[in-house]
Amino acid sequence: MAFTQMQLIQSLGEALAWLERELEWGVPPTELRHLCGRIGELYAALIANGQMAVQVNQRGYDVVSGEGERISVKTTAMMGNTGHISFNANSLENVDRVVILRVNTEEMQVETLLNAPLSDAIKLMSPESSDIRILPLRRLIRKPKQRSEIRATKEVSHLGYTIRELETGSIEVECGGQFIQPVKPVLREIAQTLSIGLVNSSGNTLTTRQLGNQVIKTIPEVQAEAQQNTLVDSL
Repeated sequence: MAFTQMQLIQSLGEALAWLERELEWGVPPTELRHLCGRIGELYAALIANGQMAVQVNQRGYDVVSGEGERISVKTTAMMGNTGHISFNANSLENVDRVVILRVNTEEMQVETLLNAPLSDAIKLMSPESSDIRILPLRRLIRKPKQRSEIRATKEVSHLGYTIRELETGSIEVECGGQFIQPVKPVLREIAQTLSIGLVNSSGNTLTTRQLGNQVIKTIPEVQAEAQQNTLVDSL
């Protein structure tokens, strides 16, 4: 059965919500391969304006684009540049395009690591061995831009910390001229001083970006209230 674009969006949202619940229950992302794979196929079908293949892993491809390209979709939840993606060398002849996605479970977003014609993807793979071709993730992870090249769209200061939201949507925290990594633990500490909850209305833990946005939004409000109270006390 063909999916409409709205059905693809709805199904993707439901799959991501289910993934979030599984993570809240303590299931490791790497143990949710089937669910991550489904999320990847839905996402690929959406961005390709296409459809899911009639059968699972049909002749080596998972999605057919709006232009008729047969797309092999691979999805991982592994972070960093370790690990690899495996392909059945015998079925690659039925593939026109390769899409490799990563489900970033910290930010609850889907990241595109590769979206290329098969001819380009093969150049990144190892030689065939036992009917398998390997594509190391280290060949896909792009070096991020230097921090100085990325503009901050919002910036607040609190308890000696400077918290910024960058154009990329990422949150950074600086203290004493040093950037803090990872940022989520210190964001949690700051949030507690501001009486900000650490979960959303559905009971799911806020992601780093969600928590950072709440902190950046709340600090000016708290500071304005403190100034108002000081003004009242001085009268």
